[in-house]
Amino acid sequence: MNKIQMVDLYGQYHKIKSEVDQAISNVIEKSAFINGFEVKNFEAQLAKYLGTNFCIGCASGTDALQIAYMALGLKPGDEIILPSFTYIATAEAAALLGLVPIFADSEPSTFNIDPKDIESKISAKTKAIVPVHLFGQCANMEEILNIARKHQLYVIEDTAQALGSSYTFSTGKEAQAGTMGDIGITSFFPSKNLGCFGDGGALFTKSGALAEKIRMIANHGQKQKYYHDIIGVNSRLDTLQAAILQVKLQKLDSYLEARRKAAAFYDQALGNIAEIEIPKRVSKHVFHQYTIKVEANKRDLLKEHLKAKEIPSMIYYPLPIHLQKAFTTKATKENSLPIAENLSKSVLSLPMHTELEEAQLEFITQTIKDYFN
Repeated sequence: MNKIQMVDLYGQYHKIKSEVDQAISNVIEKSAFINGFEVKNFEAQLAKYLGTNFCIGCASGTDALQIAYMALGLKPGDEIILPSFTYIATAEAAALLGLVPIFADSEPSTFNIDPKDIESKISAKTKAIVPVHLFGQCANMEEILNIARKHQLYVIEDTAQALGSSYTFSTGKEAQAGTMGDIGITSFFPSKNLGCFGDGGALFTKSGALAEKIRMIANHGQKQKYYHDIIGVNSRLDTLQAAILQVKLQKLDSYLEARRKAAAFYDQALGNIAEIEIPKRVSKHVFHQYTIKVEANKRDLLKEHLKAKEIPSMIYYPLPIHLQKAFTTKATKENSLPIAENLSKSVLSLPMHTELEEAQLEFITQTIKDYFN
């Protein structure tokens, strides 16, 4: 049995090595490293895959968040509501622009932002809701969009962990993660379900006007070279990364299926352990992470037990954003978010990637069973 890894990027690359190497070689031969053909082609292909009108590449998922906030005209002092139980980038990009992140609690079973808590946090200064589709599953977009319409708020979907996931509305309509709000963003960080070989990101929208503004912001605020109509940034998806992503996009559905197969194995093996809660599905899950909940007093001991057997695991996230030193203020201290705080003490992510072998899954799950027996 091969050594178990949390993410096996080399194993995935090895299977598509000839295609990726050729794509990289083609870019080098043409030497169009900035805004080359591959960038435009990848953007068009991903927009088609997601069923949206526009995809605009940029340098990272964090940049994509900042550009989205700027494109919607959010100003210093404006409030945005986002989950506390997520990676800091969603709040960090807002704070850099002088926006005020207002943290909402999570749903205990899906880990996603709780719509009921969103509505309780809306004020006269609120301008946007930023749901994060955590671990590979969509937040409750039907309720979130209804709240946004009721209060005339923007919706920015952070789908960095859920590209390829979809949400089904009560009408039966299905929509891809990142395409339901005003703007969707994603990251192509190497460990993502669709990852490049460095940093990269993208924004999605159905609005032509927003797409044009996003492109301008990402390119120093210019439509025509050397004529700068608005303040922008320098954030581009480089051509080499786009070429790699073109190859991997063609494999994405098979990658997602491999993740679901591994998740089903975990479910079957761990579903009857009383001290563990397996992931609940309320939308089409793509398992960026397979995250279980463990009785809080046993979670860290289980992690050490796995480590002793050379099985990696991760705690996403050990401290909610509202308790992070960078965001701790009198207001956040007084704003207790009990579900988010409890999740940080009980979640544990198991190895999850496209190259997991059945023997590895058997060893991981048997090791967990042995711990609880």
